[in-house]
Amino acid sequence: MDRFRSLELFVRIVDRGSFTAAASDLGISRPVATTAIRMLEERLGARLLQRSTRQLRPTAEGEDYYRRCVAVLADLEDADRVASGAVTGTLRVDVAGNLARTLLLPALPGFLARHPGLIVYLGEGERFVDLIREGFDCVVRAGPLDDSEMAARRLGVMEEVTCASPAYLARHGTPVSPDALDGHVTVGFVSSRTRAPLPLEFSINGRLVEVTLPARMLVNTSDMSAAAALLGLGLVQAPRYRFEEDLASGALVEVLTGFRPPPTPVSVLTPSNRQLAPRVRLFIAWLVDTLGPALADE
Repeated sequence: MDRFRSLELFVRIVDRGSFTAAASDLGISRPVATTAIRMLEERLGARLLQRSTRQLRPTAEGEDYYRRCVAVLADLEDADRVASGAVTGTLRVDVAGNLARTLLLPALPGFLARHPGLIVYLGEGERFVDLIREGFDCVVRAGPLDDSEMAARRLGVMEEVTCASPAYLARHGTPVSPDALDGHVTVGFVSSRTRAPLPLEFSINGRLVEVTLPARMLVNTSDMSAAAALLGLGLVQAPRYRFEEDLASGALVEVLTGFRPPPTPVSVLTPSNRQLAPRVRLFIAWLVDTLGPALADE
């Protein structure tokens, strides 16, 4: 294995915390990966990885070597791009909820046509992923961001609405204020962080007010929440873009329009401790151009 591939393998092993996962990512066998790292350590005269039965992590020398390798690999990719005028490689992106299919996927063919050497792995998840350990280059997330080691760039905000089906409103009545929600139920959206249903949120005289209602059904995806709402199983809150067609057709009705939840910020997150590869910088610039017009801003 040449020196460049050895550096790439070492970085991927540290990122994934696994020889097997890193070898699979790079299309080589586990024994080949093991031999390559052993030869790298012998050449450097230093132990780079600390192995145990439960975890694999870099040594102090490995941490320093990892940071330098990440910078070197990014510089090499930049040099290749300048020489060839093209960006190549695989870009691994995870996008929360329905954003991927509704806003990103329709625009993706144009992006790929402009960059024929680029492959995009697009994951769609509701949970928070570990970018480093799971091998993602960046993630797009909606909602307030927790303090973390991730670097974040805000893309805009999504207007939120409260909806229900006409059949639900015929049974339970149309609420005129958050104080008039006695007797109502919600489709409970279970948070991936707290494992508990999220409360409904309302803005009342500039204040954020949370209301917890009983739920006959609990879900953990935005698609299931929307399907349950259309079946009349409760009130739901979601970004307006998610229900645009249903609201236009009358399949869902917006309620409590004077108490809409605060808009939800949308951000793209990347590891803060590494230099971004050209393909990642290119994709983030495209995200800004693509999502910017689709998302409102405060």
